[in-house]
Amino acid sequence: LRVTLGEAARYLGQRRLNFIRVEPRVRRNDAALTLDVEFFITRGPRVFVERIDVEGNSTTLDRVVRREFRIAEGDPFNPRQIRAAAERIRALNFFSNVEVNAREGSAPDQVVIDVDVEEAPTGSLGFGANYSIEDGLGFAVTFNERNFLGRGQFIGLTFNSSPDNQEYTFNFREPKLLGRDLAFGFLASYRETSGVNDADFDTQTIVLSPSVAFPLSENGRLQLRYRVSQEEISDVSADSSRILAAEEGQELRSEIGYTYSYDTRRTGLNPAAGVLLQFSQDIAGFGGDSQYVRTTARALAERRVAREEVTLRAAVEGGALNMLDDGASRITDRFRISSRQFRGFSGGGIGPRDLNAANRDALGGNYYAVARFEAEFPLGLPEEYGVRGGAFFDIGSLWDLDNAQGGPQGPFVAGNEIDDSFHLRSTVGVSLFFDSALGPLRFNFSHPLEKQSYDRTRSFDFTISTRF
Repeated sequence: LRVTLGEAARYLGQRRLNFIRVEPRVRRNDAALTLDVEFFITRGPRVFVERIDVEGNSTTLDRVVRREFRIAEGDPFNPRQIRAAAERIRALNFFSNVEVNAREGSAPDQVVIDVDVEEAPTGSLGFGANYSIEDGLGFAVTFNERNFLGRGQFIGLTFNSSPDNQEYTFNFREPKLLGRDLAFGFLASYRETSGVNDADFDTQTIVLSPSVAFPLSENGRLQLRYRVSQEEISDVSADSSRILAAEEGQELRSEIGYTYSYDTRRTGLNPAAGVLLQFSQDIAGFGGDSQYVRTTARALAERRVAREEVTLRAAVEGGALNMLDDGASRITDRFRISSRQFRGFSGGGIGPRDLNAANRDALGGNYYAVARFEAEFPLGLPEEYGVRGGAFFDIGSLWDLDNAQGGPQGPFVAGNEIDDSFHLRSTVGVSLFFDSALGPLRFNFSHPLEKQSYDRTRSFDFTISTRF
């Protein structure tokens, strides 16, 4: 049975056993080369919190600091809860320095908690550039304020531009709605694409999405959201598939969804390892023009071994799109796999493809599954060079269409059907990581082991991102 001091104190507090101390005592066992840990539960003096004083917060409101305490004036004094509150205040990243101390109050059984903070800048204006073979050279302008008007709220504005893509995003987040551990968020975005991933059509998407999120356990969190969007497909080339031609036009989406996340990468007991588990579903049909259920899941794990010099990573993700009406899914609804999700292939390089169309556009798929395995390790060079090596293996597939017979337009013609079956693809490769003055560079050299004849592969890829 594995128990931490925090868990033991929390267990006693839930049973209203106040003024109890949990003290660990460690004994060395030199013969077995082990440590024996015993927890002693003792009764301490009856001391209460008289008041909590906050000083130095010239910008941040008092209540933003006070809400990180799980105790209030008049509650029993618990040193462990005070230390935990101090760590939560530091984790806000609103202050350059945080000092939390307890001193005797107006009586021997009263304690005053002094919180001294120093404000730190919380806003940023960033100009960025990034480059990849798939997306080309792109620019970004971002404005973020993590402590808007001293209320602890987050506001972000982003503008991204690349040769085939433009996106504007507004993001707002209130982490403590109504003074509770309930986060409220609001997202608004506008995006235009033109021939992304060699596709001969344009898209325009407008999204509005409010959400709330709250913890279910120490590491588990649930987000509930509503999303309304307007999606338009236009300028489909005459050389494109009849499926894409049939999907041209504008549609309204109205969805409700949820995401459950379990994350131990920051709060786990082992600092050299962590996992992230996520499960999401979005259900469309509450108004709008389509009815479907989109389900996605992913699992990420990371561990440092060999004296923490080698990092092992594994990621598994997948998704399913199930239509609830008699209609067919659109290219904007179906899954498409990028080159970052599946190395060794171009963006939109795998999955169903209309070989009878002149441009052989990728059509996406209703189902996908990808697994990525990676190791990052030193190359024996001095650490100040910032150069490390890596090796990876990716495997997965993208498959299934609702109208794989060449589209709903006109009568079915033998030989026009599209192969949307499950075909496994796999890739091996090596990577070179370089922390350059321009930003972190990653070079991938890939070799597909399994592929279809019509897949579009990529043996070399690199990315760069920087902020200035």
